[in-house]
Amino acid sequence: MRITRRTRRTAVATLAASTLALTAAACGGDGGSGGDDGGPVTIWMSLDQTVVDGIQKQLDVKAEEAGIEVEIERVDGIDKLIKTKIQAGDTPDIALLPQPGVVASVVELGAAFPIDDVVDTAALEESMVPGALEAGTVDDELYGLLVSMNVKSLIFYPKKAFEKAGYEAPETLDDLTALADQIKSDGGTPWCLTMESGDATGWVATDWMEDLVARYGGVDAYNDWVTHDIPFDDPAVQEAGAYFEDVALTEGNVLGGAKAITATPFTEAAKPMFDAEGPSCWMLKQGSFFVGPDFLPEEVYANLDEELGVMGFPAAESGGENPVVGGGDLAVLMSESEDAKKAMELLSETDIGNEAAPVSSFISPHTDFDTSLYPNETTRDIASVAYESTAFLFDGSDSMPAEVGAGSFWKEMTAWLNGDQDIDEALTNIESSWPSS
Repeated sequence: MRITRRTRRTAVATLAASTLALTAAACGGDGGSGGDDGGPVTIWMSLDQTVVDGIQKQLDVKAEEAGIEVEIERVDGIDKLIKTKIQAGDTPDIALLPQPGVVASVVELGAAFPIDDVVDTAALEESMVPGALEAGTVDDELYGLLVSMNVKSLIFYPKKAFEKAGYEAPETLDDLTALADQIKSDGGTPWCLTMESGDATGWVATDWMEDLVARYGGVDAYNDWVTHDIPFDDPAVQEAGAYFEDVALTEGNVLGGAKAITATPFTEAAKPMFDAEGPSCWMLKQGSFFVGPDFLPEEVYANLDEELGVMGFPAAESGGENPVVGGGDLAVLMSESEDAKKAMELLSETDIGNEAAPVSSFISPHTDFDTSLYPNETTRDIASVAYESTAFLFDGSDSMPAEVGAGSFWKEMTAWLNGDQDIDEALTNIESSWPSS
């Protein structure tokens, strides 16, 4: 479980040597010590330390059987760091990158190698969640292999009270609206919806919009929206906005009313579900990361399976597309060495997370993963939402240009929820902010 950190080669100071380093990077990087010198295969990732330790432990066993040595190094902010290291000609053999857009940019820099002939893509197509391979595909070649994932298309609820009230998981968005209406008629408040997050206020609203665009527009429209092949004021996006407006701004739907949404820290959203007198609100749409001590009352976190219920965000229509939006880490091959290729093969195996899953937040993208290894039923339920989906889609705002995905999208949705403009104005303003090139 120990992570070995080793001193990386630095770029030579002379102009000639720097030019050679950049040339090497343009051809896929210098390959790290897993290259021609026969040293360990180096893998960089920014996952939680407990996940890193678990993957290292499992990988050590596999690597010994394969006759190679593998060293994982945890680094912070790998999405930015890797581009700097490419310019310096100082890359790892394999890097786990957090977004398809980062994978594409590394490919564009000429610093990655396709892995279609390195891993068994046919077997992975059967094993992995639908859409996993597409997420790492650039120009019809596979460059990024999804190793771990998180799930955002989730609705949490107070399990005991929910079941006592006789409420059931909705199958469609109309059913979800009907459930909210039932909760209101029973004297409750359906939604725990908060999103204050300092300069990042608004990201919760983008998660809502992403799930709704995926359902109303379908997978193809979602992907076209993320790449701006369809605009922000496209009918599918407007329909998504209309549903979210009904959730957020309908009288009695949200704890504290509309004004509380942008004023209340997102970290506080789940706690009112477990008030001593009974739930002050009943449903929270959030990602799998919310299952933690920073977001849940201590007694709830200590008894997750008994206290916290979770269901998937429903489809637009019964029997229709039911994708999930989430995130994850994609392994990218940055060396042509045979040892690095062997390590990439090992990372593609279903059991690579066997040691990480019981002790961390790790969720495998393989539908044939041994779910009994997850630490609780709550995590198994979260994984099942992804495993039973029709497609796995990466968080759209993360893949949009930063001035939109982490800029105008957040800002304009916040302004709308604050009552400064209507939803159509918000979408038009976001569309106008998209960079021309």
